[in-house]
Amino acid sequence: MHRTFLILAAIIAALSVALGAFAAHALKDLVSDKAIATFETAVRYQLYHVIGLFIVGILYRQYRNGFVLNAGRFFLFGILLFSGSLYALAVVQAMVKPGLQWIGAITPIGGLLFIVGWLLLGFGIFKGK
Repeated sequence: MHRTFLILAAIIAALSVALGAFAAHALKDLVSDKAIATFETAVRYQLYHVIGLFIVGILYRQYRNGFVLNAGRFFLFGILLFSGSLYALAVVQAMVKPGLQWIGAITPIGGLLFIVGWLLLGFGIFKGK
């Protein structure tokens, strides 16, 4: 499983860089500053938690337990819900589509998954093998 986490982390990291470059160069002239800020927050947290996923992948060889395994899963789902909802919200803001702001309500769920992921990682290291 550690290889899977490392491979996914590498792919998502590359995607983070590409999305960040897209926001910095292509979006700046097309959307509002608010939509850019939302998009950049998504990219930033995606990259932070890709680092966490790399850590999980590396540590899982030494700390093979459910806590560490689930930490990686929580990071993955957190990226999907937190960053994914912010990307969607940035698109909605750019299109000025009223009525779709509820997408932002998904973001805190992803944030909670990030927090739980970090706690699980800590418990997994504490527990050991």
